[in-house]
Amino acid sequence: MNNPSLLVIGHGTRRPRGVEEFLELVDRIRLRAAGQVSRIEGGLIELARPTVSDGVARLLDEASASVGGPRPPRRIIAVPLLLGTAGHLRSDIPALLAVEQDRHPGLTFGLASALGPHPILRELLRERIDTALEGAGRPGTSVVLVGRGTTDPQANADVAAVTRLLWEGSGLDCVELSFVAVTAPSLPQSLERLRRVGARRIVVLPYLLFEGLLSEQIAAETAQFAAENPELDLRVAGLLGESDQLADLVLHRYRQARALTDPSALTAPPLPLQTEPASWGTPGLL
Repeated sequence: MNNPSLLVIGHGTRRPRGVEEFLELVDRIRLRAAGQVSRIEGGLIELARPTVSDGVARLLDEASASVGGPRPPRRIIAVPLLLGTAGHLRSDIPALLAVEQDRHPGLTFGLASALGPHPILRELLRERIDTALEGAGRPGTSVVLVGRGTTDPQANADVAAVTRLLWEGSGLDCVELSFVAVTAPSLPQSLERLRRVGARRIVVLPYLLFEGLLSEQIAAETAQFAAENPELDLRVAGLLGESDQLADLVLHRYRQARALTDPSALTAPPLPLQTEPASWGTPGLL
């Protein structure tokens, strides 16, 4: 099959379960690709293995493992498992790919857009809310969406946009914005604001993919606030994790990036809920 290989790039975590979840999503992407992408591997930016370099090496090794086998890829599309456009996407990932390009003469990379904001992510977030509610209705429920937090104003603005779009037409009383690190408002600050305006059932909704230190911090801060305010019905929703929808979104970003040099890449069936503002889906090239 003469098409670019796919390198799925994750953030990385010191928590083994978070790495396992990343690798499970890569396996699910392979299944969802159904042979439409010749080779798919994953690599992490930091903190754990496989690294980005490991992923590239596996793509090249698998292609040349046997005499007469498929030719090594000359082009790899990298899809970042990032929810916004912070420093990892703007500098760290391009730098890592540039090293691999120097290491493997003749190999080129395309860099896809971040996953979000995208309507598929919004629907996944609403599913996590409904699961946390365990049959209770959205009316009478407030939500605190918890983003990672960064010094990059645009990345924080992306999370603010998700917060607004999540509330639109949801039937929820309110969706508040918060961040787990670096910038305000913090999760305790947003929970206190909701308590003061009379919210009684609150779902804390992590805007994170996999388990790690940040998800543990969110759980700990929520538990402390619940202990201090026993009158509240306070629940923590699950992470976005690995799912068919998320795997399909990764493949959609792959096709978008590939289409810059091969317009036929977008001939696959369209994604459900694919509509998004044009500025949210423009891939870049390295």
